[in-house]
Amino acid sequence: MHMDEDRAWIAFASRDRDADGRFVVAVRSTGIYCRPSCPARRPARDKVAFYKDAADAKAAGYRSCRRCHPDAVARDATAVARAAAMLARDGAVPLDRLAQAVGYAPHHFHRLFKRATGVTPAAYARALRSGRAIAALAAENSVTEAIYAAGHDAPSRFYAADAPRLGMSPSAWRHGGRGETIRWTMIATGMGPLLFATTARGPCRIALGEDGAALAARFPAATIRPGDAVLHDLAERVVTLAECPARSDLPPDIRATAFQEAIWQALRTIPPGTPCRHAERAASAGGAD
Repeated sequence: MHMDEDRAWIAFASRDRDADGRFVVAVRSTGIYCRPSCPARRPARDKVAFYKDAADAKAAGYRSCRRCHPDAVARDATAVARAAAMLARDGAVPLDRLAQAVGYAPHHFHRLFKRATGVTPAAYARALRSGRAIAALAAENSVTEAIYAAGHDAPSRFYAADAPRLGMSPSAWRHGGRGETIRWTMIATGMGPLLFATTARGPCRIALGEDGAALAARFPAATIRPGDAVLHDLAERVVTLAECPARSDLPPDIRATAFQEAIWQALRTIPPGTPCRHAERAASAGGAD
C-alpha cells in the first residue's frame, strides 16, 4: 500500500484520532508501535517508521504499545465490517439497533464508523441503496419495478434521493444512455484508478475499477467522448476533497463503497458556477447525517 509519509507524520504529530486504524507508527528507539493518536511524547521524525497495520509492524520486529493498545483497533474494524454487512443485508438500520448489534454505544459507534470509513452509517446505507437502484434499472421490466426492487417505499423517495445521481432520466439509463452524450476522465486515487463520467446534467458514473471501455459497455446507446482538461481538473478537485482512505484492514468492497459515497458528498461542496455546473445538483441526494 502506498503511504504518504508526510501526511502520516502530520496526523501522528497532531494525535489525529481519525488516523487510528489507517496506519501504525513504530518508534525505532523504543521498539514499539502505536496508534497515531497515542498520548505518549512524540519522538523526532527520523526516529519513526510507518506501517500500514500492526501485522507489518510486528513482522518488522516491533511490539505493541501498552499505553495506546493499537491492537485493540482490530476489534473496531471487526465491528465496522459487521455493521456494513448488516446494512447490506437489511438496508437502512436505525443507529441504535446497528450499534447494539455490534456492542457499542450509538454515539460512539457513529463516530467510530465515520472515522473508519470516511462516511456515516446513514451515508453508507444510502450508497448501497443507490447501487441497488442502478442495478435494478437494468434488471427489472420497468422503472417503477426497479424503484421498489431497490427498497424504496414510494417513487418520490427514489426521485429525490437516487435519480439525481444518474445524470440522466431513469428511462435513458434503462435504455443504455439513449440520447445522452457522456464525457469521461480517469483519476488516480489511493484505491486505484477512478472513472469519473458526466452528462450535461451532472455525473452519471463514479466507479473504481472501471474505464472508458466499461463505460461504453454500460451505455451502448450513448455518445461517449473523452473529457477535457476542465472535467479532469474538476474530478481531481472532488477526489482531493473526498480522499481520506478507509482503513486498510476493512474489506475492499466496504472501502470502495465508502470512498465512492465520499466523492458524491464532496460534489455537494463544489460552488455554483463551477464547470460541470450541475454537479452540485446531481450530488445533492440526501441531507446531512
